[in-house]
Parts: sequence; structure tokens; C-alpha cells
Amino acid sequence: MSRQPGGSLRSLRRTNEEQLLGLLLAQGPLHRAGLARRAGVSRTTVSTIVSDLMARGLVVQSEEEPDDGHDGRARDLLSVSPRAAAVAGMNHTFDGVWVHVSDLSGQEIAGSGVVLDPARCPAERIAAGARILEQLLGEAGLRQDQVIGVGMGVPGPIHRDTGIVGVSLPGQPWSHVHAAEEFERALGLPVVVENNTRLEAVAEARWGAGRGVRNLLYFGLSSGIGSGLLLDGRLYRGAVGAAGELGHMSVSADGPACRCGNRGCLVLQAGIPAVVAALRPVFGEDVGLEEMLARTAAGDRAGEGVFADVGTVVGQVLANLCNLLNPERIVVGGELSRAGEVLLAPMRTAIRRYALSLVREVDVVSAELELGSRVGALGGAALVLSETPDLAAVLNRATVNGATA
Repeated sequence: MSRQPGGSLRSLRRTNEEQLLGLLLAQGPLHRAGLARRAGVSRTTVSTIVSDLMARGLVVQSEEEPDDGHDGRARDLLSVSPRAAAVAGMNHTFDGVWVHVSDLSGQEIAGSGVVLDPARCPAERIAAGARILEQLLGEAGLRQDQVIGVGMGVPGPIHRDTGIVGVSLPGQPWSHVHAAEEFERALGLPVVVENNTRLEAVAEARWGAGRGVRNLLYFGLSSGIGSGLLLDGRLYRGAVGAAGELGHMSVSADGPACRCGNRGCLVLQAGIPAVVAALRPVFGEDVGLEEMLARTAAGDRAGEGVFADVGTVVGQVLANLCNLLNPERIVVGGELSRAGEVLLAPMRTAIRRYALSLVREVDVVSAELELGSRVGALGGAALVLSETPDLAAVLNRATVNGATA
């Protein structure tokens, strides 16, 4: 019984520490007076706790300019140290992996990737990613225990309850794999696994064309067509984690059969293979994506016509989604987005024609971030920052035994 008061005091102190950290993460930078007022504790308590958090490298004097609403002197503003910990993103595509390490502000610390044979099995892919992460941490002088989590991207839907990657198309390397368990076993770190395209949506929302947008629809036009939806700033996954399979929305009940088992899927009219096939009679059998985009950009009528058709059919689908979800902005990514206005203009026209008047003026823009696996890795790191349960407590525990290196 004699230990109970001490234990209660330690518990109260830890609660206060995490409350102050949480305020700084959510609202900072803040002055000590502002922290005391928002936390409902005394200035003395705040000063004592802040001194300890600064000694442990968790809190620093902020270099940001204060807003008009901040009280106190600018030099006394406090914020969570961006280098108090690190987060990582790892994005696995069919032919490679990219790893990104950033600080708590999202600033890149290091990044690297490698091309992989599409025939590689999941175990080999995981091992390749783990080697890159270990190398990057070593080069940055970071310990593994300073990484609070890894956001992992893989192709395919991930079941929310089981964590198992589902089958959207035959032959996907991650199908039926419990990816989170396998990654955590290999990395020795907390892992959240998400679909690649959703991670691209998260990256665009934080650093790209979706900055500042609370209700955002992102979709990628590539060999496949996937999407990511942020509602009120949160990534939407659906009941079992299968939301976003835009490419397998049927646009023609009598259309050709798709490998997914459906008929007339959007991807059969708007994916890269469909666009290339439509232009082969004009451009030749050996036409590739780069030539197709270059000739279209130079004003080739055939290329412009095919992209207009793609933009129209995609716009019809997006009009229905606007009626249902009312996004503030639609961001178009993937390799085909490089076609620019020749694709986006007919897309906007179709949305204005088929969507309800209240939602038809939605903003439709190209993605701003570069293409490739790096974007998904950026989104993985951002997902850790936004969805780690009780991030303040995680940071507090990470440095409780000593100052951050």
C-alpha cells in the first residue's frame, strides 16, 4: 500500500506529459501559458514537465513565427522536436520497392529503392525492403528503436479484420499473405499495411495537389486504375478494406470480360493497355507509352481523340462519385495523367454534364508529386504520423529512459 501514492504520482505525471505532447502535436507551436490553459494545469507544472521533455529531446524552442492568437513572446514558443523520432514508409510495386525515412514534421531524412524481378516472392521482397531500411537508418545515424512505425504499401486490398491481402486480379504476388505480420517479423517494428494507391492519395493530401483539402478523391490511371478517398481528412477504407477499386467499376454490362470476373470494367477502356491498343492501328504495333504521350502532346489528332474518349468515360464514373460523395477536389495521378489537359478537359466536361448541379464544379487537377513507388512510400510515412494510436504516448515511451539521440 505504501507504494500506491508514488505510483499514482508517476501515473499523473506521465498523463500530464502526454497531454502536453498531444497539444503540441495537434496545435503547436504553443507558449507555456497556452499549454497550461489548454491542459488545465498550473504554469509551474507545465514548466517542470517541459524542462524534462526538453532534456529528453522531445520538445524544443520553436523556430516558427507565432500566429496572432498566441500569447507570450515568440522566442518562448514550444514545439515537438521533429527529430525526436523517425517514421518510415515502404512501398512495394510489382517490379520494385522504395523506402522513405522522415522526421516527425514529414521532412525527408533518407530514401532509396531497388528494382525487383516481378517473379520475386513476398519473402524476397520483404527482405529487400528490410535491407534498404537498415542501410538508410545506418547512414542517417538512427537506431531502430527511434522509428515509431512503418507504413507499408502493397498492391491489392487488405482485409481490415484479418490483415490478409485479398485477390483483386489473378497472379498478384501478395495475394493471401498476412503482410503486416510478415513485415513486423522481418523488421521488428510496428507496421501498418495499406494499398499502394491509397498511400499515393495520402501523400498527395499532405504534400501534393490535395494540400489543405478535407474531402479528397485521388485516382491513378495506369495499367490498373485504383483510387483513394479522404473524408473529413481521414483515409476511408470501407467495411472490410476493399474501398477504392475504381478500375473494376462496370461501365458497360455487355462489355468484354475482365480478369476480375466482371464485364465492361473501366480499366478495359481507360487503363494503359486499352489506350495503347486503341492507338496501335494509327501509331503502329510497337508504340509504347512514351511515344504515345509525346505524339499526343505534339498535337496528333488520333492521340487527342483517344484521350478525349478516356477522359469522357472516366468523367462519367467520377460524376456518379461526385453525386454520392461530394469531394472538394479530384486529383488525377498515374502515368496517363501526364497527358494533361487533353485528358482532364473532357473529364471535367463529362462531370459537368452528368453530375448534379450542386457538385458538378468540383476541382479536377493533375497530381503534383512524381510518379513511381516513391510516392507510395511518402504516403506510408505520412500514414504513420496521422494514424499512430496515441502518438504522444508512443513518443513519451520512446524516450522515457534517456534523451533522444
